[in-house]
Amino acid sequence: METSHSALLFSEREIMGRHLRWLVVIVILTAIAIWVAMPGTLISSVSDTCYSKEKPKPEQGIHLDFDGDCAEDLRVDVRQALGLDIVGGLRVLLEAELPAGSYTSDDMRTAANNVSRRVNALGVGEATVQVQGSSRILVELPGVRDPAQAVDTIQKTALLEFVDFSGLSGQAGSLVGQKILTTEQVKIQDARIATETTSGVEATAEPSATPVDPNATPEPQPVVNPTTGQPFTTVMTGSGLQAAKASIGQSSRWVIQFELTTEGGKVFGPFTGNSIGQPMAIVLDGVVLSAPTIRARLDTGGVIEGSFTEAEAKALALQLRSGALPIPLRVLSSETVGATLGQESVNLSIRAGVIGVVIVLLFMTINYRVPGIAASLALLVFIAINMAIFKLVPVTLTLSAIVGFLISIGAAVDGNILIFERMREELRGGKTPHDAADEGFSRAWSSIRDSNFSTILICGVLFLFGQTPGASVVSGFAVTLALGLMTNLFTAIIVTRTLLYILLGLFSEPIRSRTWLLGV
Repeated sequence: METSHSALLFSEREIMGRHLRWLVVIVILTAIAIWVAMPGTLISSVSDTCYSKEKPKPEQGIHLDFDGDCAEDLRVDVRQALGLDIVGGLRVLLEAELPAGSYTSDDMRTAANNVSRRVNALGVGEATVQVQGSSRILVELPGVRDPAQAVDTIQKTALLEFVDFSGLSGQAGSLVGQKILTTEQVKIQDARIATETTSGVEATAEPSATPVDPNATPEPQPVVNPTTGQPFTTVMTGSGLQAAKASIGQSSRWVIQFELTTEGGKVFGPFTGNSIGQPMAIVLDGVVLSAPTIRARLDTGGVIEGSFTEAEAKALALQLRSGALPIPLRVLSSETVGATLGQESVNLSIRAGVIGVVIVLLFMTINYRVPGIAASLALLVFIAINMAIFKLVPVTLTLSAIVGFLISIGAAVDGNILIFERMREELRGGKTPHDAADEGFSRAWSSIRDSNFSTILICGVLFLFGQTPGASVVSGFAVTLALGLMTNLFTAIIVTRTLLYILLGLFSEPIRSRTWLLGV
């Protein structure tokens, strides 16, 4: 009997040791999740000396500087993105400038993808970008602060050119900021006119609906090469770029570091090698940004210098990374959208959610006692992990997305109820609390798994249907519900199980003599 009792004690200690290790993992994971979910979260290895009035220190995010050049090498924003119905924002409808038939649906999707990359990098969370029909793109920017900058960044074609300024050493500086005509621009104009002619569209400008102001200053004509009287020669366009990043240069000014593709290096390398000591213009949408002197052969990349502010440098780097739009777009309509819920409604929604969670916690604790306490703690862990995931993904919280999250809380509680009801049956059959818990988790797992996976599949279908124009709210609901269900598979089985076995081990004597503590 002593040997059997010793073996039993050793087995219980082994089980407790395994659950204690899981408890450490859960506590660490929960602490990280709470830290991420809290407002104002910030990790920064960037020195405070790198910040100034012109470049204030970010309020939120993870900002790491590995090479000490005051430029963030890693930046992850951990702020919660809110939808148009909660915080308001900007809704922009774009339309292709080219006539129908001169571009394909793939061109429209590529344009929409480039627009999406641009607006998502503006710091407005997960913006909604959808192709509507065959010629329009709808963009929704929740919480946007500068509508003019956002529209400008979206619409710009970002035609970047590296232009030959050889022989203009004395005049290159005076051309900075001016609009010039290049061979690449002439090529694009000729192609557009040819397309319009082939499509049967007259290549004439439509009369303006707005009266022309006779006192308005006429737009200056693009400057041509003064030495030849012909357009400037474009050496390479932005298609030769592989990457671009804004950073602070050696002169403490903002610059754009760029890397070349293999094809771009084959063109740019020989040209810069043969033009050392000569100026070269960096031109964006026909305007000369800077005219630096070539100092070395550049086969893999270089630096774009100019009198950039931080905002200008980052906007330019963003446009270059996103690529030129394959189809020129014009703004058909732009409207600022107010929050339809309002701050009071948001506060009421949060209050209702908190009250609902408290009622669920009380129900679980009163009805199931010790297992209910474990389930309540697991539910709090579930909420913390989900809130952290929403910020890290990031998930744009609209009213429908919040509803999806609340439903996932109900699903998490439902899984615990299946486990504890099975435990009750086993306890009534005379099994010990540990054996009853083993049976409850093993028998209920298949039901929890199948029900959650089937609902996740439905969420996938809802998400796909939510990609159609006008149905984006469905996508938000599907995403938060699916994330909650996937998290529930971890918390219902691992977290609840660990906490329950820890409580059973700590209060084993009172539980043996008072079975009502287990809800029986």
